[in-house]
Amino acid sequence: METLKAILKRRSTRAFKPEQIPDDVLDTILCAGCAAPVGMRDYDSLHLTVLQNKELLAELSKATAKVFGRPDMDPLYGAPTVVIVSSTKNTKIPGIEYCNAACVIENMLLAATDLGLGSVYLMGCIGALNNSPDLLKILDLPEGYRPVSAVALGYPVEPLTGEKELKKTIAVSYLR
Repeated sequence: METLKAILKRRSTRAFKPEQIPDDVLDTILCAGCAAPVGMRDYDSLHLTVLQNKELLAELSKATAKVFGRPDMDPLYGAPTVVIVSSTKNTKIPGIEYCNAACVIENMLLAATDLGLGSVYLMGCIGALNNSPDLLKILDLPEGYRPVSAVALGYPVEPLTGEKELKKTIAVSYLR
């Protein structure tokens, strides 16, 4: 698939089939994330954690729903795989960890689309993780790392169809 076609086809998937994605497909998506541009090429400041354990995903979903005050919701949308991007704090460029995580996740979202998978950028579960010492302990992150963002991956209940139109949907100012 061409890059622009993947960009135009990508949608946030909010209903996943329970079947797990194959390891080789997951590996391709993770490699795409690792190919993302990272500020000052500081790849050592990032860490990826792949969650595929159903009980752990259910616990994370429940904790996230509690943060939202909606215990009946599934904020992970039934995804069989969640990839958490963690980072160290950068003292030279405060906040760059969020920019780096966004670049990594965008590459994974586009790779997933290219491979026919559904995906959705997750932010709500990060608050649940960072406020739950028990969940953080289970993640077994390297010292000094904390979750900053995540992506849910899997086969979408509704297939990815159609493409958006390539157009400006955000206001643009030109200073020439």
